[in-house]
Amino acid sequence: MNLALWITQALLAAIFATAGAVKLARPIDVLAQTLGEWVHAFPPVAVRLLGAAEVAAAIGLLVPAAVGIAPALTPAAAAGVIVVMIGATVVHVRHRESVKVPVTLIIAAAALFVFWGRLGPESL
Repeated sequence: MNLALWITQALLAAIFATAGAVKLARPIDVLAQTLGEWVHAFPPVAVRLLGAAEVAAAIGLLVPAAVGIAPALTPAAAAGVIVVMIGATVVHVRHRESVKVPVTLIIAAAALFVFWGRLGPESL
């Protein structure tokens, strides 16, 4: 179980570090071309803050559990990922990007697994 949690945490961290870095580094118009028109529905600062939150989530999913300092931050980061994915699902549905919804729900489910596992049976 612990190995499955670590693998899931690493995959989620890779996804969120990449997604966050892209939102922080690329121009908004380029993001709209690659991520969808939902980007234009939000102020640029909100997109940048989302990117920063995603990078913070990636760090929170791995670092506290790995170093053993404040390991309660790992399930907190997983909870944050769940909230972000619920928001992403709503945004994609509202913008008729239904093809992206299953991906957001799978990521939310993976984060729920980490949240449950690190808060409960495999807490550090």
